[in-house]
Amino acid sequence: MVVSGPIRVVVAKPGLDGHDRGAKVIARALRDAGMEVIYTGLHQTPEQIVDTAIQEDADGIGLSILSGAHMTLCAKVIELLEERDAADIKVFCGGIIPDADITELKALGVADIFTPGTSTQEVVSWVQSNLRAS
Repeated sequence: MVVSGPIRVVVAKPGLDGHDRGAKVIARALRDAGMEVIYTGLHQTPEQIVDTAIQEDADGIGLSILSGAHMTLCAKVIELLEERDAADIKVFCGGIIPDADITELKALGVADIFTPGTSTQEVVSWVQSNLRAS
């Protein structure tokens, strides 16, 4: 079955992190590039994020994490996607992620990690190349 329509991305702020400027910038850049973006708002649990992604038939989940809880939160989102037979929804994240954690996050199943200084065009290009083609 060929899926048509724009790429659908859930942009989420998991945990207690209250800084959402970067998530909103990425959400707008993806939207301006023709994608459908569902922004969940602040303080989402992994369960809420996965529920939203499944309900919205998302192609990907972009997690914005500045709190330092990236290892736990990313692992939980990926675990829940697998439990709910939705592992085809790719997870990518951005934020304050130490270089030492990037390899482990990718081993957990995070498709890519974007750190401070990454351009919005780089994120848009990655999403266009790595999520379902529109």
